[in-house]
Amino acid sequence: MSTVLNMIELRAGSTADLAMVESLMADAFDPRFGEAWTRGQCLGIMALPGVWLTVATLDGQPAGFTLARQTLDEVELLLLATAPSFRRRGVGAALLRATIADARDRQAVTLHLEVRDGNEAIKLYSKAGFIKVGERRGYYRGNNGQVSDAFTFRHALA
Repeated sequence: MSTVLNMIELRAGSTADLAMVESLMADAFDPRFGEAWTRGQCLGIMALPGVWLTVATLDGQPAGFTLARQTLDEVELLLLATAPSFRRRGVGAALLRATIADARDRQAVTLHLEVRDGNEAIKLYSKAGFIKVGERRGYYRGNNGQVSDAFTFRHALA
Protein backbone atom coordinates (compact mmCIF):
# COMPACT_ATOMS: atom_id res chain seq x y z
CA MET A 1 0.00 0.00 0.00
CA SER A 2 1.36 3.44 -0.87
CA THR A 3 0.56 6.83 0.61
CA VAL A 4 0.32 10.01 -1.42
CA LEU A 5 2.04 12.85 0.43
CA ASN A 6 2.04 16.58 -0.20
CA MET A 7 -1.44 16.58 -1.68
CA ILE A 8 -3.19 19.91 -1.27
CA GLU A 9 -6.95 19.62 -1.18
CA LEU A 10 -9.20 22.66 -1.46
CA ARG A 11 -12.86 22.76 -0.54
CA ALA A 12 -15.61 25.26 0.11
CA GLY A 13 -15.72 26.21 3.75
CA SER A 14 -18.62 27.12 6.02
CA THR A 15 -19.24 28.51 9.49
CA ALA A 16 -18.62 24.95 10.76
CA ASP A 17 -14.94 25.56 9.88
CA LEU A 18 -14.53 28.69 11.99
CA ALA A 19 -12.80 26.95 14.90
CA MET A 20 -10.17 25.71 12.45
CA VAL A 21 -9.98 29.15 10.79
CA GLU A 22 -9.50 30.79 14.17
CA SER A 23 -6.73 28.33 15.05
CA LEU A 24 -5.00 28.89 11.69
CA MET A 25 -5.14 32.66 12.16
CA ALA A 26 -3.65 32.37 15.65
CA ASP A 27 -0.74 30.38 14.21
CA ALA A 28 -0.31 32.26 10.92
CA PHE A 29 -0.69 35.90 11.91
CA ASP A 30 1.91 37.52 14.13
CA PRO A 31 -0.02 38.79 17.17
CA ARG A 32 2.10 41.97 17.24
CA PHE A 33 0.20 43.24 14.20
CA GLY A 34 -3.35 42.40 15.30
CA GLU A 35 -4.29 41.08 11.85
CA ALA A 36 -6.28 38.03 12.95
CA TRP A 37 -10.04 38.43 12.93
CA THR A 38 -12.27 37.26 15.75
CA ARG A 39 -14.79 34.47 15.29
CA GLY A 40 -17.54 37.10 15.54
CA GLN A 41 -15.98 39.15 12.74
CA CYS A 42 -15.77 36.04 10.55
CA LEU A 43 -19.36 35.06 11.34
CA GLY A 44 -20.55 38.57 10.56
CA ILE A 45 -18.82 38.77 7.18
CA MET A 46 -19.79 35.22 6.22
CA ALA A 47 -23.46 36.09 6.71
CA LEU A 48 -23.25 38.66 3.93
CA PRO A 49 -24.08 37.81 0.32
CA GLY A 50 -21.17 37.22 -2.01
CA VAL A 51 -18.76 35.98 0.68
CA TRP A 52 -17.01 32.65 0.45
CA LEU A 53 -14.47 30.68 2.44
CA THR A 54 -12.02 28.21 0.90
CA VAL A 55 -10.21 25.74 3.14
CA ALA A 56 -6.96 23.94 2.28
CA THR A 57 -5.69 20.74 3.78
CA LEU A 58 -2.33 19.15 3.13
CA ASP A 59 -1.84 15.49 3.86
CA GLY A 60 -5.19 15.62 5.67
CA GLN A 61 -4.16 18.42 8.04
CA PRO A 62 -5.64 21.97 8.08
CA ALA A 63 -3.12 24.04 6.13
CA GLY A 64 -4.75 27.34 5.23
CA PHE A 65 -7.79 29.26 4.08
CA THR A 66 -9.00 32.28 2.14
CA LEU A 67 -11.98 34.48 2.78
CA ALA A 68 -13.25 36.58 -0.13
CA ARG A 69 -16.15 38.91 -0.85
CA GLN A 70 -17.77 39.93 -4.11
CA THR A 71 -19.57 43.21 -4.74
CA LEU A 72 -20.89 43.62 -8.28
CA ASP A 73 -17.98 42.83 -10.63
CA GLU A 74 -15.22 43.17 -8.04
CA VAL A 75 -13.84 40.69 -5.53
CA GLU A 76 -11.79 41.49 -2.48
CA LEU A 77 -9.51 38.90 -0.93
CA LEU A 78 -10.12 39.65 2.74
CA LEU A 79 -7.90 37.03 4.37
CA LEU A 80 -5.35 34.46 3.27
CA ALA A 81 -3.58 32.39 5.88
CA THR A 82 -1.21 29.43 5.67
CA ALA A 83 -0.17 27.49 8.74
CA PRO A 84 3.53 28.16 9.40
CA SER A 85 4.33 24.43 9.25
CA PHE A 86 2.92 24.27 5.71
CA ARG A 87 4.51 27.40 4.25
CA ARG A 88 6.60 27.16 1.10
CA ARG A 89 4.80 23.99 0.11
CA GLY A 90 2.36 25.55 -2.37
CA VAL A 91 -0.62 26.01 -0.06
CA GLY A 92 -0.80 29.80 -0.31
CA ALA A 93 -0.29 29.71 -4.07
CA ALA A 94 -3.02 27.06 -4.48
CA LEU A 95 -5.43 29.10 -2.37
CA LEU A 96 -4.64 32.24 -4.33
CA ARG A 97 -5.11 30.47 -7.69
CA ALA A 98 -8.44 29.09 -6.45
CA THR A 99 -9.61 32.55 -5.37
CA ILE A 100 -8.65 33.99 -8.76
CA ALA A 101 -10.51 31.16 -10.53
CA ASP A 102 -13.56 31.56 -8.28
CA ALA A 103 -13.61 35.30 -8.93
CA ARG A 104 -13.51 34.68 -12.68
CA ASP A 105 -16.27 32.08 -12.39
CA ARG A 106 -18.35 34.71 -10.61
CA GLN A 107 -17.83 37.08 -13.56
CA ALA A 108 -15.64 39.48 -11.58
CA VAL A 109 -13.32 41.70 -13.60
CA THR A 110 -11.03 42.81 -10.77
CA LEU A 111 -9.63 41.19 -7.64
CA HIS A 112 -8.38 43.48 -4.88
CA LEU A 113 -6.46 42.91 -1.69
CA GLU A 114 -4.71 44.88 0.98
CA VAL A 115 -1.59 43.82 2.83
CA ARG A 116 0.65 45.22 5.53
CA ASP A 117 3.99 46.60 4.39
CA GLY A 118 6.64 44.01 5.18
CA ASN A 119 4.31 41.02 4.89
CA GLU A 120 6.11 38.21 3.05
CA ALA A 121 2.90 37.41 1.14
CA ILE A 122 3.60 40.43 -1.07
CA LYS A 123 5.99 38.21 -3.06
CA LEU A 124 3.22 35.65 -3.59
CA TYR A 125 0.74 38.29 -4.74
CA SER A 126 3.22 39.92 -7.12
CA LYS A 127 4.17 36.56 -8.63
CA ALA A 128 0.46 35.84 -9.20
CA GLY A 129 0.03 39.03 -11.23
CA PHE A 130 -1.17 41.49 -8.63
CA ILE A 131 -0.01 45.07 -9.15
CA LYS A 132 0.45 47.57 -6.33
CA VAL A 133 -2.02 50.40 -6.91
CA GLY A 134 -2.04 52.31 -3.65
CA GLU A 135 -0.67 52.95 -0.19
CA ARG A 136 -2.31 53.95 3.06
CA ARG A 137 0.28 55.48 5.37
CA GLY A 138 0.03 54.40 9.01
CA TYR A 139 -3.11 52.35 8.33
CA TYR A 140 -2.34 49.36 10.54
CA ARG A 141 -1.92 49.79 14.28
CA GLY A 142 -0.47 46.72 15.94
CA ASN A 143 -1.15 45.45 19.43
CA ASN A 144 2.23 46.77 20.53
CA GLY A 145 1.58 50.25 19.14
CA GLN A 146 3.61 49.67 15.99
CA VAL A 147 2.25 51.52 12.96
CA SER A 148 2.53 50.01 9.47
CA ASP A 149 1.50 51.13 6.02
CA ALA A 150 -1.08 49.23 3.99
CA PHE A 151 -0.47 48.44 0.34
CA THR A 152 -3.40 47.88 -1.98
CA PHE A 153 -3.03 45.51 -4.90
CA ARG A 154 -5.21 44.75 -7.91
CA HIS A 155 -5.38 41.84 -10.32
CA ALA A 156 -7.26 42.34 -13.60
CA LEU A 157 -9.29 39.22 -14.33
CA ALA A 158 -10.81 40.11 -17.69
